[in-house]
Amino acid sequence: MSASNEIIILLVFAAFFAGFIDSIAGGGGLVTLPVLLIAGLPPLQALATNKLQGLFGSGSAAFTYASKGHVDLKKQIVPAIISGLASCVGAILITQLPSENIRLILPALLIAIALFFWFKPGLDDVDRAQRLTPFVFTATIVPLIGFYDGFFGPGAGSFFMLTFVMLSGFGILKATAHTKLLNFTSNIGGFVVLAIAGAVVWKLGILMGIAQFAGAQVGARLAMKQGSRIIKPLLTLTCIALAAKLLFDQYY
Repeated sequence: MSASNEIIILLVFAAFFAGFIDSIAGGGGLVTLPVLLIAGLPPLQALATNKLQGLFGSGSAAFTYASKGHVDLKKQIVPAIISGLASCVGAILITQLPSENIRLILPALLIAIALFFWFKPGLDDVDRAQRLTPFVFTATIVPLIGFYDGFFGPGAGSFFMLTFVMLSGFGILKATAHTKLLNFTSNIGGFVVLAIAGAVVWKLGILMGIAQFAGAQVGARLAMKQGSRIIKPLLTLTCIALAAKLLFDQYY
């Protein structure tokens, strides 16, 4: 693929903004995947290149949260590995099957997540009662969302966030930090499979990845300072915007 300087600049700015949003609320693919398609990449190449550049952002945010003590890496190594392996399975499947059925239900799920985070009272950075043990959460929820991230992708971070809050009892900041780690490893899994399939546009993905890394650094540091005050509204808006984008793609 050859792209004009204007398109490359657009993609770089989109990647920076996506890294910023994704490090706080998830949904960075809402920004980057459409602009990659607009730039002329075929859908599978756009998905694969999006995985490559997303690695920089999710990895940057995960490292920042972990370095500040918001994630216990020793306790999360098994969930992280499972998330990556499940994503591999999903990515293998997406190269063979249409994803239209998932597209039909995803907007409703994202709107429900947005409404939950916006209207649920007392949603803040304080940990709550745990509904699932870490073992059960790792054995069920993590592979399910990891598989989805490899198979389709948009909204995976929001799903991780919701389940960490609802089922693990995490406060929003802690949920965000753990989401970034599992999102990073699920990105790795999906990327490896798509790279082996030869679908990645490497130069463009790396260029966008550098911008994504910088945006994620800014976003993660802001989230750690502001906590739920910025994460909650951004997560809500991201979910609604992603749902609107998917509905638009289906019907127009």
